[in-house]
Amino acid sequence: MMKSTGPARIVKLLLLLSLALLPLWAQTTPPQPQTLSLKCAEGDCSLLRGIPQTAGMRSGFVRLKPRASVGWHTTGQNEEALVILRGRGEALVEGQPGRAFEAPMLVYIPPATRHNVTNTGDAPLEYVYVVAPVKAR
Repeated sequence: MMKSTGPARIVKLLLLLSLALLPLWAQTTPPQPQTLSLKCAEGDCSLLRGIPQTAGMRSGFVRLKPRASVGWHTTGQNEEALVILRGRGEALVEGQPGRAFEAPMLVYIPPATRHNVTNTGDAPLEYVYVVAPVKAR
C-alpha cells in the first residue's frame, strides 16, 4: 500500500480530526440545572460526563442550620456542583421552580445563574461545593 504524502495526507488528517470533533460541535443546548443521585450499585459511578473540563476549580464545605440559606448569589461565568452529604434542602435558581434534594445527591448549577440553597430539613445540611471555569467552546 502506498503511503499518503503532501496535500492528500493533510486532507485525510483534517477529515479524521473533524469526525472526531463532530460530537462536540453537535452540543448546542446550554447546560441546565439538574440533580443526580449519588446512590450507585458499584463503587465508582460517573456523574457528569464530557464537557466541560475543570481547569481552575475551587471547592469548599458548607454546613447550614435548619431553615437557613446561603443567600442569593452567582458564580459568574463559572459552573458549580453541590455534593450533598447530609440532610435535605432546595436549590433555588432564578426564574425556575425550586429543585428539592436529599443526601446523597449532586446538584448542578450552570454558569451565570443566580441561585440560593436553603436547608428545608430539621437537621443540619452539609455539602461540598465545586466551582470551575467553563471551557471555551
